[in-house]
Amino acid sequence: MTFRQEYPRPQLVRGDWLNLNGEWDFEFDDQNIGLEEKWFKESAEYEQKINVPFAYQTKLSGINDSTFHDWVWYRREFTIPDSMNGKQIILHFGAVDYRAMVFINGNLVGSHEGGHTSFSFDITNYLQDGNQTLVVRVEDPSIDETIPRGKQYWIEKSAAIWYTRTTGIWQTVWIEAVNKTHIKKLRFTSDIDKGDITIDFEVAGDYINKKVEIDITFKDEVIANETIQIYENFVKRSINLYNRKIFRTGFHHVGWNWSPENPNLFDVKIRVKEQEQVLDTISSYFGMRKIHTENGMVYLNNRPYYQKLVLDQGYWPEGLLTAPTDEDLKKDIELTKEMGFNGCRKHQKVEDPRFLYWADKLGFLVWGECAASPSYSEDAVARLTNEWIEIIERDYNHPCIVTWVPINESWGVPSICNNDQQIHHSAAMYHLIHSLDTTRLVISNDGWELTKTDICAIHNYNHGQKDEVEKYNEFRNSLRTTENLLLSRPAGREIYTKGYHHSGEPILLTEFGGIGYKVGDDSGWGYTSVTNEEDFLADYERVMKAVYESSALHGYCYTQLTDVEQEINGLLTYDRKPKCDLQLLKKINDMWHVPIVR
Repeated sequence: MTFRQEYPRPQLVRGDWLNLNGEWDFEFDDQNIGLEEKWFKESAEYEQKINVPFAYQTKLSGINDSTFHDWVWYRREFTIPDSMNGKQIILHFGAVDYRAMVFINGNLVGSHEGGHTSFSFDITNYLQDGNQTLVVRVEDPSIDETIPRGKQYWIEKSAAIWYTRTTGIWQTVWIEAVNKTHIKKLRFTSDIDKGDITIDFEVAGDYINKKVEIDITFKDEVIANETIQIYENFVKRSINLYNRKIFRTGFHHVGWNWSPENPNLFDVKIRVKEQEQVLDTISSYFGMRKIHTENGMVYLNNRPYYQKLVLDQGYWPEGLLTAPTDEDLKKDIELTKEMGFNGCRKHQKVEDPRFLYWADKLGFLVWGECAASPSYSEDAVARLTNEWIEIIERDYNHPCIVTWVPINESWGVPSICNNDQQIHHSAAMYHLIHSLDTTRLVISNDGWELTKTDICAIHNYNHGQKDEVEKYNEFRNSLRTTENLLLSRPAGREIYTKGYHHSGEPILLTEFGGIGYKVGDDSGWGYTSVTNEEDFLADYERVMKAVYESSALHGYCYTQLTDVEQEINGLLTYDRKPKCDLQLLKKINDMWHVPIVR
């Protein structure tokens, strides 16, 4: 069976493409001899098969081996479809963890480092008549604590909050055909105050005497049609959408702005033309959305917005980081909304663009995070920095993403409380991301020991069992006021690191809860535990009541959406079965009313 056949890049869609997922040849290279023995040649023998895009550690890969193998090789043959003849052929990888070398017909076409972002190569000059042979060599250092690992454990057996590793290809591999003159990069920036959408793009190839046509529609109504004569390879234009029409603004129920309650999206068609000949056609979309802070609150589309988020690890029992189907990504969002949440913090993972597409379509806030390295080094700094540059380039256009989280709980900066170098790194990541993206909020160190930040993000799991009345009251009191929150010491850490202090930014409780409840099995752990559905709901209500009673909190992120391996603190089981009636969870989440923007 071949999985994940949907178009993998929803923000820039072309019609002429070929999915390369499915069965590939595969081989472990534990002695690291593959390069020397030229395993990239067609004559090399591979003894195993793997189902791409699933890592060899997963059941769906067909291998299901969780032991360490730091070097692995992939190979498959494919044929260029007739429709692609005479065009440039671009080979795309959704994500390969961690270092990849790519060969076509025995020739190295390029390399990439970074396990969580997309990359591509023009393979046109490496093609031959008939079948093409694609080989990928992957290096994933199992115990290296200076690479961005996220929740992937550097010890063979998963334990505590650390999970089974993902090595190699874990998102879709595909090719597409393009004209030599084509759209290379595309970015949308909305301004709801002016009613403008700014579109900038790069044109690859010969742009002289070419023009670009841009059609914007909303629910099949034509909103704008622009024709731009190209004089340089970079083009930037602003188009006003509201056009002096008050009922096109977000202050009315028929407004066009994007929010979880009204996930309005504009469809875009862009054509590159030479006279009347169409050289390139792409489809895309954008949302008119604004996020900012003011008066100690987060504002969505210029109105205070209380975020009800859930921590989402993005793991599946048979696919680990890779969702078995596109429907699984969509279903996670639907289940989360059904419970009364309006978004998620995607934890220690750069999620598949298809998840972000469904979040855009269904109306679901996303805090984008990146896998962290466990320890600090200059190499770790460079690697994290490079990944963030690629993350923002890939995901900038998704209106669902409202916050970036470069560092979590001082992971990768373990001595930030007294190490100036690590303090500089945290502050530098905050400023780097803002230098690349002015449209979103940035949290410098989610949990504690914050530096410069747009949100004061605090973690606190000290709610205790239901019979630990004193502990619960201490948890409850720590949330009541701004002063109490800032004086609290979650995990024995200060809220701000030395040289930094609260400057009026909104305070959110961004990790808490973690009630352990294993359905049908007593194994596993949670921050507290219950043994039946009734107690699970009662304990959830007890914790949420303390959160909603706070006059200082302006949102939260509950831990967590699903169980993952030995962690049993999910609202759903690992295979997405509800642990209780989801409508009862929603009733609790909705019990204390907070205003929402529409």
